[in-house]
Amino acid sequence: MKVLTITLNPTVDKSSEVANIKPEKKLRCAPPKYEPGGGGINVSRGLVRLGINSTALFTSGGRTGKLLEELLLKEKVDILPVNTQGETRENFTVVDTASNEQYRFGMPGEVVSNKEVNQIIETINSFSPFPEIVVISGSLPPEMDAAILRQIAAIAKQKNAKVVADTSGDALTAILEEGVYLLKPNLGELSRLTGIETLDNEVADQAAKKLIEEGKAQMIVVSMGPQGAYLVTADNCLHIPAPSVKKLSTVGAGDSMVSGMVSVLAKNGSPAQMACMGVACGTAATMNPGTGLFNVKDAERLYNWLIDKAVTIK
Repeated sequence: MKVLTITLNPTVDKSSEVANIKPEKKLRCAPPKYEPGGGGINVSRGLVRLGINSTALFTSGGRTGKLLEELLLKEKVDILPVNTQGETRENFTVVDTASNEQYRFGMPGEVVSNKEVNQIIETINSFSPFPEIVVISGSLPPEMDAAILRQIAAIAKQKNAKVVADTSGDALTAILEEGVYLLKPNLGELSRLTGIETLDNEVADQAAKKLIEEGKAQMIVVSMGPQGAYLVTADNCLHIPAPSVKKLSTVGAGDSMVSGMVSVLAKNGSPAQMACMGVACGTAATMNPGTGLFNVKDAERLYNWLIDKAVTIK
């Protein structure tokens, strides 16, 4: 199956290392590393590693936008940039090598004009042949109306595509007004969506099933960090435990999880296989330092361990 990922607020992730971060002191950092970033972009990067063909659609502006395009082409990602006047943002991550603590600085990005929003919609609507799976992931640029995600989801559904959503806040609320095929919230996002303030592992499956009954999604994979994930459908709930590994960084774990799930969807695998591959890729990403995604061999090894560990809850 062909996959289209959509990233409306992409970034170039810059990372470095320094010993003993202290205020008011000039810090001598290691040479910076530049990587493509942003939800859908990372999903496409992960899919390339897993041998799945995808196209990454994203906004691109200025010097940083050109760098982003170059970095993606080096990773053999099929790109479809929509040019904007505003400069593509940069994020910065630095690791204190003395403590192994990680400091992450996320920039907001620049405003996308109404004309540019219309160009995004037109580009998606005219994509041909239209993909079977559309992944909408990541944050929105400042001032962008979250209703654009509902519009994009509607276009995809009209063209018989399966919509996979991984976003948060107003963007998540807006896209669920249209409804999606697969949703990947964490416990905090699920709590916000359902209005259940004391949401925990014990009732997460019930909260997810409530959203399914309301037509918000057909399947929900609730990411629970060290506790693994719940796969919830209208009829079943599976718990997939998280393998115990040495964690070096959590950057990119969520996007890696989506990559793993979409790779199985694209191969018409079962929901259980999909969720296990998601947890495997997400966990594998935490084994790498900095802003790197998962190593395929790590993900495959963890998947083979997980596939027999999924437990039916209800």
